[in-house]
Amino acid sequence: MDINTTLATQSYAKLRDLATADPQAAPTDHAFLKMAESFAQTLNRGEETARAAITGAADPHALVEALAAAETAVETVVTVRDKVVEAYQEILRMPV
Repeated sequence: MDINTTLATQSYAKLRDLATADPQAAPTDHAFLKMAESFAQTLNRGEETARAAITGAADPHALVEALAAAETAVETVVTVRDKVVEAYQEILRMPV
């Protein structure tokens, strides 16, 4: 069996379950909320490490790691935002 067909079938089954779910039921998976919390924690960790480095409590290597993680998180969020805006604009261009 073709792998692409199998993956498409599995994806369809997952989406079918989501589409038929009770809209009044509380969502059990808060993926977006978890992602936002993770982003906030990454930024907070970077700020705490920067404060500690200024006072001499953290080594420069930890500061560079924290700032790199924060930079990667911000770049990821900006990329996702750009894709969402691009998709929204594409929807607006669709004829009704």
